[in-house]
Amino acid sequence: MNYPLRPEAVDHSDDGFASGDLCLANARLVMPDQVLTGSITIEKGVITDIAEGDERPSGCVDCAGDFVMPGLVELHTDNLERHMEPRPEVDWPHLPALIAHDAELASVGITTVFDALRAGSIHSGKGRYIDYARAVADELLAARAKGVFKISHFLHLRAEICSETLLEELARFTPDDRVGIVSLMDHTPGQRQFRDLTALRTYIAKKRGMDDNDFAEHVANLKRLQSKFGDKHEKGAVLEANRLGAVLASHDDTTRDHVIASQENGVGFAEFPTTREAAQACRDRGIAVMMGAPNVIRGGSHSGNVAAMELAEADLLDILSSDYVPGGLLLSAFRIADVWGDLSRAIATVTRTPALAAGLPDRGSLQTGLRGDVLRVSNTQGTPVLGGVWAKGGRIA
Repeated sequence: MNYPLRPEAVDHSDDGFASGDLCLANARLVMPDQVLTGSITIEKGVITDIAEGDERPSGCVDCAGDFVMPGLVELHTDNLERHMEPRPEVDWPHLPALIAHDAELASVGITTVFDALRAGSIHSGKGRYIDYARAVADELLAARAKGVFKISHFLHLRAEICSETLLEELARFTPDDRVGIVSLMDHTPGQRQFRDLTALRTYIAKKRGMDDNDFAEHVANLKRLQSKFGDKHEKGAVLEANRLGAVLASHDDTTRDHVIASQENGVGFAEFPTTREAAQACRDRGIAVMMGAPNVIRGGSHSGNVAAMELAEADLLDILSSDYVPGGLLLSAFRIADVWGDLSRAIATVTRTPALAAGLPDRGSLQTGLRGDVLRVSNTQGTPVLGGVWAKGGRIA
């Protein structure tokens, strides 16, 4: 894969929290291409030494044979929205939501996150949703600058093609806003993720309390918006991603033609392709494939799309995302490791590969000179159990 490089995002001091010193010994180190017994030393937030062997230098934490691996890198999570709206139509104060979200991610081993915020709103009808991305981004960036967070936060703008105000909302962001990813979202009913309207009806009815008439009106409105704005919004979002210096991602590609269009747009990775055909087309064109951890753990897609494990078995999976269950990210990597018989390769799907796909080459691997974001993990009956989480050498969970 040819991954983008965003030099402005690799400053080790850019997260608002202090660096630390750390030594972990008697550990099974999950290296890029092997697992070896040894020790790792982090100084001022950076990995300075990796030594093979069972020596336990004075002052080191004895990991008693537990795994030590890089901190997890999450590219697409809706978890912040869940904290801001814990129940439908219940608005929670944003700063407490941000702090709770940050702490939750730290507790499950995620040390870098691209927080997904929707850009593009609909201001009419029962299916309306309003602009919030700019305001939340301002609060997030201010909190980061004050050192409130435990982990490294970037922005992921989910560009809703099927909306009324996408381009106006994207225009409010600048290259200084840590927008790392812009993803092209087309949720028009009857295609991509929601080819099956039954699945969409179930989702919408539970989330927004729509009856059959409300749902029919909502579907008609979305199709009207896609017809009116679709092409303009897609082209405009691609230009905005370039202006912001963000990596462009596709979402829910279903056909080979979708993937060809994604490639022409300059997409760096594909989020949740819905068919094996689309995943294969991505592989053929050098586009990394991302699938959801819940899909892995549940054994299939809740929308009836292709199973992530099927793609893993066909060697068509590169990156995993926790999507809507932060605690599923590490577990899904261990499940994939069982299929591949290669823990290093599986852990890379939640560490190094997403880091590179998002243009962050300074993290995601146990290598000297990289960020000291590390996890201590034991394996209990096939379930990974965290024994410690460190960001830039400082203990955060």
